[in-house]
Amino acid sequence: MTQALPHYESFEHLNTQHIPSLDITVGHFRHKVTGAEHYHLASNNDENVFLVALRTVPQDSTGVAHILEHTALCGSEKYPVRDPFFMMLRRSLNTFMNAFTSSDWTAYPFASQTPKDFENLLQVYLDAVFFSNLDPLDFAQEGHRIELEDSEDLNSDLVYKGVVFNEMKGAMSSVNSTLWQTLSGELFDNTYHYNSGGDPECITDLTYDQLKAFYQTHYHPSNAIFMTFGNMPADYHQQRFEEWALHRFDRSDARIEVELATPFEQAKRVEHSYCLDDSDDLSGKTHIVMGWKLGESQDLMAQLEAHLITNLLLENSASPLMAKLETSSLGNSPSPLCGLEDSMREMVFCCGIAGSEPEHLEAAEQLILGVLEECANAGFSDEDIEAVLHQLELHQREITGDGMPYGLNLILQGLSAATHYADPVKVLNLEPALAQLKENIKSPGYVQNLIRERLLHNKHRVTLVLKPDTELSAAKIQAEKDKLQAVKNTLSEDDLRALVKQSEALQERQNSQDDSSILPKVTKNDVAEHLHEPTYRVGEDAAYTLYPAGTNGLIYREVVARLAQLNAQELQLLPLYADFLTEVGLGAQSYLDVQKRQSAAVGGIHAHAMIRGSKTQADTLDGYFALSSKALIDKGEQQLELLQDTLNSPRFDELKRLRELVSQRTQRRVNAITGNGHSLAMSAAAAVHTPLATVQDSLGGLPAIAYLKELNKRLDSNNDLEAFAHELTKLHQNVRTGEWQSLLIGEEQALDSLLASAPHAQLGKPQAITPLQSSPFDAASTKQLWLADTQVYFCAKAYATVSSDHPDAPALTVLGGLLRNGFLHRAIREQGGAYGGGASQDGGTGVFRFYSYRDPRFAETLNDFDASITWLLSNTFSDEALDESVLGVIAALDKPASPAGACKQHFHNRLFERSHADKEAFRRAVLNCTRDDILRVAQQYLAPADALIAVIAPKGTDSKEATLISELGLQLNKI
Repeated sequence: MTQALPHYESFEHLNTQHIPSLDITVGHFRHKVTGAEHYHLASNNDENVFLVALRTVPQDSTGVAHILEHTALCGSEKYPVRDPFFMMLRRSLNTFMNAFTSSDWTAYPFASQTPKDFENLLQVYLDAVFFSNLDPLDFAQEGHRIELEDSEDLNSDLVYKGVVFNEMKGAMSSVNSTLWQTLSGELFDNTYHYNSGGDPECITDLTYDQLKAFYQTHYHPSNAIFMTFGNMPADYHQQRFEEWALHRFDRSDARIEVELATPFEQAKRVEHSYCLDDSDDLSGKTHIVMGWKLGESQDLMAQLEAHLITNLLLENSASPLMAKLETSSLGNSPSPLCGLEDSMREMVFCCGIAGSEPEHLEAAEQLILGVLEECANAGFSDEDIEAVLHQLELHQREITGDGMPYGLNLILQGLSAATHYADPVKVLNLEPALAQLKENIKSPGYVQNLIRERLLHNKHRVTLVLKPDTELSAAKIQAEKDKLQAVKNTLSEDDLRALVKQSEALQERQNSQDDSSILPKVTKNDVAEHLHEPTYRVGEDAAYTLYPAGTNGLIYREVVARLAQLNAQELQLLPLYADFLTEVGLGAQSYLDVQKRQSAAVGGIHAHAMIRGSKTQADTLDGYFALSSKALIDKGEQQLELLQDTLNSPRFDELKRLRELVSQRTQRRVNAITGNGHSLAMSAAAAVHTPLATVQDSLGGLPAIAYLKELNKRLDSNNDLEAFAHELTKLHQNVRTGEWQSLLIGEEQALDSLLASAPHAQLGKPQAITPLQSSPFDAASTKQLWLADTQVYFCAKAYATVSSDHPDAPALTVLGGLLRNGFLHRAIREQGGAYGGGASQDGGTGVFRFYSYRDPRFAETLNDFDASITWLLSNTFSDEALDESVLGVIAALDKPASPAGACKQHFHNRLFERSHADKEAFRRAVLNCTRDDILRVAQQYLAPADALIAVIAPKGTDSKEATLISELGLQLNKI
């Protein structure tokens, strides 16, 4: 029996369980008075994580939970400053800080490697959640408000403003978001029927009193779930929970939970529309999706069974349902919703096609049901089932942390179960349930019966047709105008003046200088002196490099070779070649055979190109091509053979497969524009400045999406398709001829074993190449406007600066945080209403970028970028502000990666001649950055006349803002 973890006197211990596969011990505790739950994941990891979650179950689409998440962070009883969350972002060495609104919970997580910093953040978070001030002006700023378009003219039109209002306008510009929200609304009649983030058409109906009432009922410790991870003990956390929050509360008898949806008596079909502006051709733009409501997610066996049948049907191109969806002539790609949603109380299985027609509803439905019937009758091979179980085990074992902290990933895995009053430990400790599932599978017809019961005989099913409508966007805009006009018709002159006063009061609050000294902080003295460097050893003739690391039973391999100089056509093709290399057949094996082989042997295999600027010559490029995979240790030899075969014998002669892959990639890139608009805008603005920026934009920016769309149309011709396949084959021969070296990451004993059997891939004799050194692409226009299907703007400006190896790079990096913290956050987010905005130095390309994200403004934001430089050069920023920006850079530099991720980063830096000593030197220069350094680099590099501009804008902006576009000299492009 696992020894109980120590706990504080105000908590009772309920259970302690060790999970060997994760090397953590989970303690479950309950606060004696309020009943608040606490789960502590004890681990020998100094990146400690905290999360407090509240069950939030909205009954409309006003976005009350989402707006409350924002507003709660705008000042609290102990910290009555206007913006403690963003102020703490820059007074901290956190490795993660955020807040999330899900469909049925709201969570406030952070992580830090510094104990003092962790305690500082914990005080602020607890006070924000349980003692929030909820100022009406903060509700107006973060949620929504009505203002006069011209505050000096009472006859001017009314307009809606608000951060969440604009955020959700941007979010719902995504077809994928609209698709999921529409399907969920049809499947459920409970809280999942509504948009928890908020529908822009409904957000403006939310009142301040409703927000406060939701806070009072939902933000109570009796409805709270505390989860912590790391090497700080449970009783440490609990004492602080008690002293800083819980002792002031009694128990609430309210039980907040998601009601089960009303079961359907019959499956149904529905049709809805989405906005598609300025398109003459609506063909091939309809989505047809089928969704089933399954069982409850807190039933772990039901969840594993749902994952089993989902993966058997959809995991890869060889899976029967995915194979049909990819190759069907009814659409151009599988739906982005394909898969299992298991985070809600009742799970949802989805599948369907994108790029279809409304009239294909019947045929698409029959296609999908036909595949399910076939699988229910024929079943699956033992090899297919074993491969799925292999993937589940690998996923369970992998130590992540290259995005979110590893501990936070574990916490979020268990949070859904805790939200629905189930045991998150069972979700984290999957091995007993997996063992039981393996036993169940031995029963004849087990998997077939699951498909019959969960899908074929399940009447709770919706078939959704989501078709494009070129008039819907205009109708929504007009409806908003009509709603505002109706409001204005009810307002007296005094009412209108009250709106002006509210706007003035909000602006005064936004411009006020809070006393930041009441907030706790860390200083440069709290920064660790050095960064950890992974250990490694290089093999014979530098043919392989070994990195011992705690990978929990996984082995990571990568083979790399220097890229040769490529012409524009070859380099443009390189990202597609990298994507398709692991998606095609190998030798005598078809792509279907290879997909099964990959699933059985590895947890993923991916190819990618790495192109950076030379360390010694800023305008010279250097590049490598890499093929990488991860696998369980006992699959190490199969992994190596797969890597060798992938590089030695890929076949690009499966023309239909290539056609499908291009279509799918095009669909994904187009659908992702609105979610990645700020990055695309920055890439476009930077493209002219340096050769590397030009290459990056050409391969991954808006020009790359335009190239994909043109290629996708062109490949309808068989001759062009054959030529495309020939180009891929030719490019492969070019890439293949380089000198390859191998990277292996794993536990020391496993590395020794693999080294003895097969240390690295045998890839033939290398040939001499001329390495990649220059960009073959012509630079884009210096000032660009791209029209897209979005309701908001993404604005960017870029300045040529220096690469990360230059002595000015540290000061430029600090400058980005200073501009964001001191000016841009207030001007663009708080006053302008954008979801985000800022500035940053990209040391890779040698470009300084300004950006805004989901922004209701265009010209004003571009002016704010310039105004921030003027503000900085006025030299009014405080020494404290400079230190805060320095700390922000250090926190980003010191952010830990996963064990394997840290080794890969180190290896890649060494390939490009960037040493750990270089990183330490850059870090020291950041810590030593002075006011004079900041003013000098701003004056030297950020002359407004040198700025290049890129804006992604709603379609129609070209006519609405024709004069401005002409004045700015923007070149018009359409996506």
